[in-house]
Amino acid sequence: MASAPDPAAPPAACDLLISGADLVTFDDEQRLVPDGALAVRDGVIVDLGPRAEVERRWRPAERLDATGTVAAPGMVDAHVHTGQMLLRGLLSTLELRGALKVPTWRHYYVPFEAQLSPEDMRVSAELMVATMLLGGTTSFFEAGAVHAGVLAQVADEMGIRALVSPNTMDDAPDLPASMVTTTDAALQANVELVEQWPAGRRVSGAMSLRQITTCTPELIRLVSAEARTRGVRVHSHLVEGTYEIDYTLDRYGMRPIEHLMELGAFTDTLHAAHSVLVDDDDIASYRRHDVSVAHCAFGNYRIGAAPAITMWRRGIRIGLGTDGPAMQGTLDVFRVAAATGVVQQYLLATPRHDRRGIPPTEPMAMATRGGARALGLDDRIGSLEVGKAADLVLVATDSPDAAAYTSAIAFYLESATGRDVRDVLVDGRVLVRDRVLTGTDHGEVVHRANVAQRRLVEGW
Repeated sequence: MASAPDPAAPPAACDLLISGADLVTFDDEQRLVPDGALAVRDGVIVDLGPRAEVERRWRPAERLDATGTVAAPGMVDAHVHTGQMLLRGLLSTLELRGALKVPTWRHYYVPFEAQLSPEDMRVSAELMVATMLLGGTTSFFEAGAVHAGVLAQVADEMGIRALVSPNTMDDAPDLPASMVTTTDAALQANVELVEQWPAGRRVSGAMSLRQITTCTPELIRLVSAEARTRGVRVHSHLVEGTYEIDYTLDRYGMRPIEHLMELGAFTDTLHAAHSVLVDDDDIASYRRHDVSVAHCAFGNYRIGAAPAITMWRRGIRIGLGTDGPAMQGTLDVFRVAAATGVVQQYLLATPRHDRRGIPPTEPMAMATRGGARALGLDDRIGSLEVGKAADLVLVATDSPDAAAYTSAIAFYLESATGRDVRDVLVDGRVLVRDRVLTGTDHGEVVHRANVAQRRLVEGW
């Protein structure tokens, strides 16, 4: 990483100087810098620290007054389904008429995604990225999209950071035919995406396996081996439901994680969303094989007592995910972090009468630094450090929730939500300024999404 300039040298040129914010770095030392500043050049943080010192060292082309805000790394959504963006609220509406069929992904999510045309996917992607940016999310990992190339193009155009993987299933006869392909075609779709969107770019391709119950052992072996050869990630759902455990026990005589180990797929290339129904031995396996995890609080706790903080404290690369807006409706990772903290406190600390067993710093660190590690991008994002990309948010402290807080940093850690985000930068480029998208007409995006949603949900 680059080093800060010599204090004795004359001021150096930079592109942007952000001054007056309280800095929450999430670096290895967990530094907090009241009344701080940071300098950005060529999209990278080149200096940060107390305001007076940083301002003395730099001659910026542009200044951004961040007084009254907290500067922190952007949120990372480690598991999201773009194709479910226009499904928002439908399940709750249907539930008013009667009980939903389970599992919901099989009866609602996948059939809905099967309807999407490339243009529908563009509309979904534009709305999702706009919503993420306005709420302080600067990076995401798509779980497996139909028309994945369209999503990658939209992410690239709108300036967000992303890993994008394609929908991958070759063994699901009861699902729409458009969502299921041959083994060879499924592998080829993954290879083509990572070749079109190479690793190392702001928007990069990844591979996927929807889950064990929809992918043949051959496809699991092939995708995992190809991913290792190419140095890319494989996004999959894992131990998300009891049906998945019953499936592998019935077919293979072993549990899902054991099955993936036998296939050579439980490796550091695997990103295992949810990972709810696990025990201590499973957690040890995650750590030993360096498998990363996305903890989706709004969905996971409907399934079981997901051990997110235990995984975090044992060194597993775990981040937080919204799981898309199909069930809970929100893409606000701040809210996911808050839910994670509350439920993990209840599960892990309350039974032993430890009232502060889960400090607010841990879920927020999972949402930023943890997400970066889970995506394999910790060398680039996830903390405010010299040499890392300027992917950051400025959180305003002018809301009623922030009134009379002892410190702005305490408000950020305890009570802030995506609605408190004022400015958002990715690679040093300001994508949200004063709560307005700088390169996108949000009103037009919402209008197109409303029109498309009315058409897509008709008849459900």
